[in-house]
Amino acid sequence: MNETELVALCRKGHEAGFTGLYNKYARTTYNSICRIVSHTAEAEDILQESFYHAFKDIHRLQQVHSFGAWVKRIALNRSITHLRKRSISFSDADLVGIPDEAHYDEEEDRLMDRKVEEIRQAIDRLPTGYKTILSLYVFEEMRHEEIASLLGISHSTARTQYHRAKKKVIQSLEKNTLL
Repeated sequence: MNETELVALCRKGHEAGFTGLYNKYARTTYNSICRIVSHTAEAEDILQESFYHAFKDIHRLQQVHSFGAWVKRIALNRSITHLRKRSISFSDADLVGIPDEAHYDEEEDRLMDRKVEEIRQAIDRLPTGYKTILSLYVFEEMRHEEIASLLGISHSTARTQYHRAKKKVIQSLEKNTLL
C-alpha cells in the first residue's frame, strides 16, 4: 500500500494503516532522533511518543502523502524539547576560542571524507548543542534559518555553532590521524 492509502486506513481506525506507517517510517525517524538524543532508551521513548501524537492527530495532516516528513518533524521537535528539559543550552558561550570558518580549506574537506565511523564517533563526542545543530544541518538537511527557529536562537548563532561543530569534528579527525 502507498502512503495515501495507509493514512486513509488510519483515519478510519484500521490497525493495518497504523502498522504500515509505523513500519515504513520508524527506522528513519529513530535514526534522526538518535542523532540528537544519544541515549537509546530516551530515543525509543521519543519515537513512541512521536508516533502516538502523529496518529492521534492524523486528521490534522494536510498533505496525506507527506506523513513521513510530518512524523519526523514531530520527532525532531520532541527531541529538542527533551534536550531543553535536560537544560541543554544552544548558546555561543560554552566553547570560546574556535573561530568561525573564514575560508574554504581543501585539506579540511579531505579530512571530512574519512570513514563514516570515524566521523560518527567525532560527532558523538561533540557537546550536545553542537551535535544537535550539526545533525539537523547535515543529516536532516535543515537550513540555518529553520534550525534557529526550531531551537529559539538567532540565525547567526545557528550558523556559528554549525561551523564550530564542523571545526571540532575536523580537529578530532586530525588528532586521530596523528596518533
